[in-house]
Amino acid sequence: MYHLPVLKNRRTLLERAEKFISDIYFTDCNLRGRLYGDSCPLESLACFLTPKRITFSEASKQIFDPCKVGDTFGPTWWTCWFKATLKIPESWRGKEVHLLWESDGEAMVWRDEQPVQGLTKEGEKTSYILSECLQDEDLTLYVEMACNGLFGAGQGSQIAAPDPNRKFSVQRAELVVFNRDVRELLTDFEMLVDIVKELGEEEQRGYQALFTVNEMVNLCDPSDPSSFAKVHSLAGTFFNQRNGESQHTVHAMGHCHIDSAWLWPYEETIRKCGRSWVTVIRLMEKNPEFVFTCSQAQQFQWVKSWYPGLFSSIQHYVKKGQFIPVGGTWVEMDGNLPSGESMVRQFLEGQRFFNKEFGRYCKEFWLPDTFGYSAQLPQIMQGCGISNFLTQKLSWNLINTFPHNTFFWEGLDGSTVLTHFPPGNSYEMKGKVEDLVKTLKNNKDKGRANHSAALFGFGDGGGGPTQLMLDRLRLVQDTNGLPKVQMSTPDELFTRLQADSALLCTWAGELFLELHNGTYTTQAQIKRGNRQCETLLHDIEIASSLALYRNNTFPYPAEKLQELWRLLLLNQFHDVIPGSCIEMVVEDALKYYEGEFLQLLALVAKGSSVAVFNSLPWERLEVVQIQEGAEKSGLGLLGIQYLYCSPHTINFISDGVSHHCVDFRESISDGCLGNQFVMFDDVPLYWDAWDVMDYHLQTRFQPLLSNPVHVVSSGGLRGSVSFTLRISDKSTITQEIIMDAMCPYIKFSTEVQWAESHKFLKVEFPVRVRSPNATYEIQFGHLQRPTHRNTSWDWARFEVWGHKWADLSEHNFGVSLLNDCKYGYSVHKNTMTLSLLRAPKAPDATADMGIHHFTYAIMPHTRSFQEASVIQCAYNLNFPLRLIQCSPDTMPWSAFSVTSQAVILETIKQAEDRGGVLVVRLYESHGSSVTATLRTTLPVREAWVCDLLEKQDPNRPVQVTSEGITLDFKPFQIVSLLLIM
Repeated sequence: MYHLPVLKNRRTLLERAEKFISDIYFTDCNLRGRLYGDSCPLESLACFLTPKRITFSEASKQIFDPCKVGDTFGPTWWTCWFKATLKIPESWRGKEVHLLWESDGEAMVWRDEQPVQGLTKEGEKTSYILSECLQDEDLTLYVEMACNGLFGAGQGSQIAAPDPNRKFSVQRAELVVFNRDVRELLTDFEMLVDIVKELGEEEQRGYQALFTVNEMVNLCDPSDPSSFAKVHSLAGTFFNQRNGESQHTVHAMGHCHIDSAWLWPYEETIRKCGRSWVTVIRLMEKNPEFVFTCSQAQQFQWVKSWYPGLFSSIQHYVKKGQFIPVGGTWVEMDGNLPSGESMVRQFLEGQRFFNKEFGRYCKEFWLPDTFGYSAQLPQIMQGCGISNFLTQKLSWNLINTFPHNTFFWEGLDGSTVLTHFPPGNSYEMKGKVEDLVKTLKNNKDKGRANHSAALFGFGDGGGGPTQLMLDRLRLVQDTNGLPKVQMSTPDELFTRLQADSALLCTWAGELFLELHNGTYTTQAQIKRGNRQCETLLHDIEIASSLALYRNNTFPYPAEKLQELWRLLLLNQFHDVIPGSCIEMVVEDALKYYEGEFLQLLALVAKGSSVAVFNSLPWERLEVVQIQEGAEKSGLGLLGIQYLYCSPHTINFISDGVSHHCVDFRESISDGCLGNQFVMFDDVPLYWDAWDVMDYHLQTRFQPLLSNPVHVVSSGGLRGSVSFTLRISDKSTITQEIIMDAMCPYIKFSTEVQWAESHKFLKVEFPVRVRSPNATYEIQFGHLQRPTHRNTSWDWARFEVWGHKWADLSEHNFGVSLLNDCKYGYSVHKNTMTLSLLRAPKAPDATADMGIHHFTYAIMPHTRSFQEASVIQCAYNLNFPLRLIQCSPDTMPWSAFSVTSQAVILETIKQAEDRGGVLVVRLYESHGSSVTATLRTTLPVREAWVCDLLEKQDPNRPVQVTSEGITLDFKPFQIVSLLLIM
């Protein structure tokens, strides 16, 4: 078979084969140089520039000026539309003809007023096949080129702030004859070369590949296509040698992760979706076995609005089972920072959208790229009809290697979901041998799971799969020495994993990412806007629900609330709320928050909602003021209030910047000062906005007091003092320390003028408490994390996330740290630390610069934090009274109350698509099993348990008695009810 003598030098044979298909070396005589045949220029090329992203119909009406290859266009974020006139030579009839287009800006081909192909050099899509659509030799195409690359326009590095003045060019625009037989041979050669390299010198199969590919070089004459068939047959002999039945199976799924905003703004993402998905449709037309998975209902909604023809094609291929909507959420949200109710709404909006548009609910949660996963997600998933979960981000752990790829994940309440981390540690594989070998070797559950996912396609900035990736996978679908490969769906994968799940392990609690923990703090204004809008939406829904049942002519603002919820959910995308995005995205997000805030207040002003309330979602909702018969129709003003009386008194002592809280005993450690502002140098290894490294803790220093403490208020119901600290010659902290009568915590109302670079501002409270664990609020509950650093797993949690409070307690005494818009914490030994501000310079060079306002509070307590009402006090701090003048003769009335302090009444809203029905959501907050009664003065006829998608459970009616509705709760259980009036 082989030419004699048989060479045995592995390096020379391997390099010979590599050079034979190289696009750099010997292209005058190797096979790669024959990929394209004849070429000819375009008949004409003209363009026009616009700073806006406009529709095709608007663009096609513009005046196009002549241009040529090599011209530059810009600046960054503009759009250049090209009009290309093509004339195909008569001699090319019967040949495969491509438009070859190479530009450093992302592009879309338009034909007959429809998008037909994405063109992205970085995504290996540089040609559009013409010969399949030609009716005659003359054709006019439009090419829409964005003045940004696949990853934006970073100045100097990918994650650097964008260069606003960058110019973009078209390097190649011509017609070419494409030699399909050469492409097929190149794929044969490439896969064999990769098998040699990946299997290494110790595998016999690798040497078989080496000698096969060497003989193929011997047989192949690039200038003589008649030699190709024999070469291809030789490769086929190798690839058709099959695996045994026990071989690992890789479930290949097309994928195109598109960040809804990151190094580009939201508007550009719309076009990224169009470019990527229309290309997927073209691939499905030619490859009926091709399966593509796609998440994020928001992106589908964008495509439906901007590209209705494309959306219709997507619906067609969803029905065929090739285009698979996954995830079930509105966007791929951050897994740590959104509130519990926001996470529920991500699924509610996403699943309802997918069911409406495609007639199906997603069965799997799909979140491959977020920065950690809350321990309440399994319960929320199960409540939304989802029992499977796929991600890969924990492969990014900086310190510890996560021990599983396929396992059951157990949440805070005991709910479990089957979870899979693709062992290839990527959501953008390329269908190469390397990807398949890595998937096999990296599987940490060998012997327990014999099936894995491989997600292939360019991602983050879009792009998606290519025909070459499909060809690669098809070639090695069952080749000895490699895992088996089958094109598959997520449902097929999880069905196989579930069938063989008897030996799988269980991981209990959060999935903590040991990286990117600076995102708990970066872009503080976004985080403040998120918390405030979550609070406002919560209040308006409760107020509108109560208004509805005080006056049945009141129009519940369902459409407006959905619109505002969707804006909030969009900003919870995993590169927006974490702050790891460019300045343009930050501006958009803050604009959405501001607009949302104003619209919500407008709902109040129109009399459509409760205006005076402290809607504390826990033990009691009591309306304190009502105004009926106002100028505007419907209910005027309502208020909801929780009446709380502290069992303790707290003495306040001011001593410089020492603020001691005394609650039956001194709370601050001997010789220490509380409320200590501390600064750190904050220079990560690479991911600037994302990461804070452990070594920053070695750079601690304290700002100096610049103005003496002065008394602001010294009598009556409030006592307060104020002072100013100078952080540097550019930054200052001004703070008012407030103690209110009958309030169990001291508030620190803070303004920071911040103009630092790579600094981290925190506040510390060294407390007189000893405990091995601290407690942090998360969605619908709380969890504990160690205060020591015994193991590498403990050390990796030097900076953690939490929501409205954290607590450090020993038996019968503790101290809680509350906040109104912060998420980063650290509790080491007895020092409680709240992270306040960072100053990264990439990808937003102006991140966090400016004036910041926030409030935190310190709350010493006896007994446990549950008995001391810490949870309720944190709600108090975050849900302030909203005051609007009411009639003096307004009478109070009580709407809801709960008999157990452990049970929080979190949400009251109108049911989706069901007038006259309320959804009430409660959860157990203490970590206890408890029976509680929900009491209401509303005219409830029936009550039913429902899931988080508000589907009524026909087997779980709830008895309504004169005493109310009695419910049993397990620790941290979420219960949703439908109340039918």
